[in-house]
Amino acid sequence: MANLSQVELQNLRHLIGAHETSYEKLNTYASQCVDPQIKQFFSKSAQDALNTKQKLMTFLNN
Repeated sequence: MANLSQVELQNLRHLIGAHETSYEKLNTYASQCVDPQIKQFFSKSAQDALNTKQKLMTFLNN
């Protein structure tokens, strides 16, 4: 893979941070839910955000 420019690196860090924030918020929402369907929705969304963050992190490791 080609080296990332400074702008690309900043954008990548921003996206990773945004997905981390989304993961944390969605987990908090899920923990506060009583309705099982809504709880499941937030939990799945949190997991999706975490998975995306991990995929984005691979660009930093290459």
